Amino acid sequence: MKKNNLSVKLFIQSFILGVIIIGLTSCGKKDENSPGVEFMPDMYRSVSLEYYSTHTIDGMVENNAKLPVEGTIARGYLPYSYPNTPEGYEKAGLNLKNPLNAKSREEYEVEGEVIYGKFCTHCHGASGAGDGKVSDKLPGPPPAYNGALKNLPEGKIFHSITYGKGTMGSHASQLTQDERWKLVYFVQKLQGPKEVPLADSTAAKVK
Repeated sequence: MKKNNLSVKLFIQSFILGVIIIGLTSCGKKDENSPGVEFMPDMYRSVSLEYYSTHTIDGMVENNAKLPVEGTIARGYLPYSYPNTPEGYEKAGLNLKNPLNAKSREEYEVEGEVIYGKFCTHCHGASGAGDGKVSDKLPGPPPAYNGALKNLPEGKIFHSITYGKGTMGSHASQLTQDERWKLVYFVQKLQGPKEVPLADSTAAKVK
């Protein structure tokens, strides 16, 4: 009876030792990236190219981390075709119009006021007079919306918010395009009624 128990213990010990040896052997390959002997690897390593790996095509070693082709538009991103140049600024003023529904303008103005309070009040002031809390720390206070900027077109306002203007930095990374257009609506509210150019008013009288 004791001999049988001894034989069983010896068999179990030998089996466990064998499993350990096989396990150590499978982990002892020179290739540190090799997983060793695997049981049912399934699809852990697909036949497709892995990202950030290299491959050889037509004798050329290429990296898989490629830039997207020119003209690619990221999901959720709307392209802006006006460059950050004086020419782009003027073109935006002439051609760029607010795409938001004008019927909901009052609603957008309310949302724009909230955005203005978070991002603009500290410099431009609550009423857009350029008297914000930090305006006296700037090289020059921002011009008033109902003064020097009264007739600034919506395209130039949007362009300035997008790229920045003077000492004001770009807000494109902080505000979506829709949020910027809502802000434009509120800024136009601060501008008040547009001033009619003298030539136009004279022409109107002649008619």
